[in-house]
Amino acid sequence: MEKILVSACLAGVNCKYSGGHNLVPALAELVRQGRAVPVCPETLGGLAIPRPPAEIRGGDGHDVLAGKARVVDRQGRDVTTAFLRGAQATLAKAREVNADLIVLKEKSPSCGSGLIYDGTFSGTTRPGAGVTAALLREQGYRVISEGEFTSS
Repeated sequence: MEKILVSACLAGVNCKYSGGHNLVPALAELVRQGRAVPVCPETLGGLAIPRPPAEIRGGDGHDVLAGKARVVDRQGRDVTTAFLRGAQATLAKAREVNADLIVLKEKSPSCGSGLIYDGTFSGTTRPGAGVTAALLREQGYRVISEGEFTSS
């Protein structure tokens, strides 16, 4: 049986920056059945709930991993270290459960698999991966968005 790692907010856990969630009922059901494991890279990295929204400036998650871009919250605080810590903790969890598939929240600075916000806090998105999605892909994991999951 395929083992799935999933953004905890997609399973209904109130861990998103605003304190809410992004429930996808099919993913929550897989977690309930024990076929998926929820993770929140941002809380694993030590960030609070709720917390100011954060976006990547100067590139995408691959650039953050390479030290060429930073993750900054709306107040201007650099939260890159927490995002890197969370990505590493999520990678450890993926290895622990031997994940075959990872479903992450699109547009998130951690979890975006194909789109992220552009770093201006204007609601504008651009192509790119979040920090956790980038690290997992660099380590050979199959990472998709919730939209890709629900359309498959």
